[in-house]
Amino acid sequence: MDLRQHPIRVVFVLLPGSLVLDWAGPAEALRIANQRLLAAGLPERFEIEFAGPRPTSIGSVGVVLANLAPLPTQWHGPAWVVLVGLPGDAIPIDNAETQELLHWLRGQRFEPGRLELVTVCAGALLAAHAGALCGRRATTHHHHLDELRSVEPRCEVVANRVFVIDSPVYSSAGVTTGIDLVLHRIADVCGEALAAQVAQTMVVAQRRGPHDPELSPFLAYRNHLHAALHRVQDAVSEQPQADWSVPRMAQVAHTSARHLTRLFVEHAGVAPLAYLRRLRLAAAQLALASGASVTRAAEISGFGSDTQLRRAWHQFGLPGSPSASAPKA
Repeated sequence: MDLRQHPIRVVFVLLPGSLVLDWAGPAEALRIANQRLLAAGLPERFEIEFAGPRPTSIGSVGVVLANLAPLPTQWHGPAWVVLVGLPGDAIPIDNAETQELLHWLRGQRFEPGRLELVTVCAGALLAAHAGALCGRRATTHHHHLDELRSVEPRCEVVANRVFVIDSPVYSSAGVTTGIDLVLHRIADVCGEALAAQVAQTMVVAQRRGPHDPELSPFLAYRNHLHAALHRVQDAVSEQPQADWSVPRMAQVAHTSARHLTRLFVEHAGVAPLAYLRRLRLAAAQLALASGASVTRAAEISGFGSDTQLRRAWHQFGLPGSPSASAPKA
């Protein structure tokens, strides 16, 4: 039997309170992939199942999930086990359902191409408690990174990544990144063209890869409660190409330039002009990905010249160069 052509059994394992978007988004991506394959006269590649320690469970938003299959005891052909996140600042394991799941996980033998483990968000914590991440590289939601390090010190925890591949373990950062990871897996199995069709159907504007950061610069540095600073960040994010200076930002905050700098460093952990350059660099990357030339990308993102864009590109350690990301003539 050629396992490369055999349907892949994808088992979403659900505990009480499982985050609905963690499993619904990836499951829809797999369903759409099957739909596209059938439309092209090809057989489906994914057999989607939902299993759990109990036949009935309640999802994170109160939806009742019924007729869940028992946790599998036998595997025939290739399969993926998908573990998803749970709400809360920490993942509790001192309940009967979770203990049953962990006992089951410890009995699985993950192997590339046969039985593989996929984690979404804090699903990585469940894998860690079961010992499945020992000696592995993995990621999880940024709120749970320290918890993952504590639960499994022998795991190389990778921060600020959309997903991490350490076959047969595939881990993603959280919520929507599960869709990114499953699109990547669809590309592995069915080809990039089909994965692109699935992404277009789901209106995923830009597929992210394993080397992309979890947090967009437009969302980073916002984990604070200072209203005036948020007001400045909103204004700069809306028009990063504008003629911003620290005094002009200070006018938005109704404070002095010196005090605004202190606010940025204290609450956002970044200097105001460094924050501005990161936003402009992100805007330039989006322009390049949309087909703009380096000169045009520099112009529309607020850099004064190609040279300024290239300098910022290297300053913040982006791979390659703007020219390599620009369309070829």
